[in-house]
Amino acid sequence: MKIEDVRRTAYSMPLTNPAYPRGPYRFFDREFMIITYRTDMDALRAVVPEPLEVFEPLVKYEFIRMPDSTGFGDYTETGQVIPVKLDGVEGGYVHSMYLDDEAPIAGGRELWGFPKKYANPKMEVEADVLAGRLHYGKSLCAEATMGYKHVAADKEAVLKALKAPNFMIKIIPHVDATPRICELVRYYLQDIELKECWTGPAALGLYPHAIADVARLPVLEVVSALHLRADLTLGMGEVVFDYLAEPK
Repeated sequence: MKIEDVRRTAYSMPLTNPAYPRGPYRFFDREFMIITYRTDMDALRAVVPEPLEVFEPLVKYEFIRMPDSTGFGDYTETGQVIPVKLDGVEGGYVHSMYLDDEAPIAGGRELWGFPKKYANPKMEVEADVLAGRLHYGKSLCAEATMGYKHVAADKEAVLKALKAPNFMIKIIPHVDATPRICELVRYYLQDIELKECWTGPAALGLYPHAIADVARLPVLEVVSALHLRADLTLGMGEVVFDYLAEPK
């Protein structure tokens, strides 16, 4: 393979058989259960990097079913998103993600910097309850339940929240294990078709684990719950801050 061929074809690893196709990526019937809970403010400040600003002691714990996504297939994901501000604009900082499919783990980490790890999340309807559980190996790390489709939610408010910016830290190490890339990345969900959205009573338990440390942000009080289904596109990212650049 010629040098120019490498430059022309390289976008992911392995070079001749990439782990995922080129984006952007469209999701059909993507289903969310989002439980917003109150936590310890000092714990939030310890994990959210500047220049992002934590302004309220809240976390959104999410379970997401993705039965039909271009390039990534069928998988389930769970994790924590923290409400933040950047330059006065509210958005969400993606703090943790656990899922059961290699392609979106590789693509999410390499492209945007999603903090993805392999685990075993599940979300399903159990009689009159929507239930989500995260297992890491045999250990139960998170369990969420929500009354199934109790009250219709405000579609305009839900759409506004879905359109807010999202942030994460993209880290790519050098061959000597020092950071080669360390950036704050921003992305948006695009072309959203919100099909349904619901609220209802909810409960959330997070359990200590050495590797899946979702309990680092403890549940003090469940504030609200949201169940929604939508088609949407995961927009490509942009760098908003370079941690390795020399300060001006």
